[in-house]
Amino acid sequence: MPAPYGFETTATEVTNDFSSNIQGKAVLVTGVTPNSLGSHFVETIAAHSPSLIILASRTQAAMNITAAAIRTRSADVPIETVVVDLGSLASVRKAAATVLALKVRIDVLVLNAGLMASPYSKTVDGFESQFGICHLGHFVFGNTIIPSMLRPGLKPRVVVVSSEGHQLGPVRFTDPGFTDGQDYDKWRAYGQAKTANNLYAWSLAEKLGSKGLEAYSLHPGGIMTNLVKHIDMQGGDDVPKMLEVYRSVGSPLGFPEHIKNLKFKSHEQGTATHMVAAFADDFDANDNGKYLVDGHIATWDKVSPWARNSYDAERLWTLSESMVGEMYRFQGQQCKTK
Repeated sequence: MPAPYGFETTATEVTNDFSSNIQGKAVLVTGVTPNSLGSHFVETIAAHSPSLIILASRTQAAMNITAAAIRTRSADVPIETVVVDLGSLASVRKAAATVLALKVRIDVLVLNAGLMASPYSKTVDGFESQFGICHLGHFVFGNTIIPSMLRPGLKPRVVVVSSEGHQLGPVRFTDPGFTDGQDYDKWRAYGQAKTANNLYAWSLAEKLGSKGLEAYSLHPGGIMTNLVKHIDMQGGDDVPKMLEVYRSVGSPLGFPEHIKNLKFKSHEQGTATHMVAAFADDFDANDNGKYLVDGHIATWDKVSPWARNSYDAERLWTLSESMVGEMYRFQGQQCKTK
């Protein structure tokens, strides 16, 4: 990479380094409401002449605000908008069909939308909401669009935004819905959803790496965005309960030395790793499917074992197909074990 990226690296720095890799690319991003990492991502890349930015979010009004912000960076960048509610598979399938109807080959797909530590609720289709929105909605959306991204000789890319919160716990394969809410813990549910994000990128790399697809998951950092709206950061028991869950699984994130050194990032710093995952061109072939932190491939101590192995990745893929009622068998896919 052009520079040893780290915690302080900004999205502007990374896009300046990889400007030529953004130019002429069609980029689709989910979760682009104002004050989100997704909106900051698209506003930043607009200055580097992508051929098209496709915004996908829950409301047209939110996308209109983000589209207006993009045009302040570059009035000439073409923009399309697609309404998608990731908590409704009918909406997800309709949105994916809308994208395909544009007849544009997407170069970079950024699955950025999410939900964090929310009270128990279900999606329209009856799934626990964090798992349903963060993973299952993106699983259907991505798997419907990705085949159209593949072309001989090209290297399309999928970026799945995860979190260090994956260390809160693995996928509960026998009970992803927390016994219909009876055993619900919003932090363990968040951990499950973010682990699923890591494993989805891992699966895509294994299934489609031989066809040129690159896929990465990432932790953007701790950033004050709309995502924390369900968390009392100033008092109450939200943070102590989160730390208790981290400690219960042996994660260093639950211990005092981590909290003492915890620093938050700005939006500029928070989207830097998005930019690396989406546009950097010097990843090693063995990096495909891996997880990034602070602008580089994370060392193994930053990734829980349940979020970085082929067995759990394939098990999640099969579970997800069963839950959404659709199988995805990409023509000519070749699987390998890392």
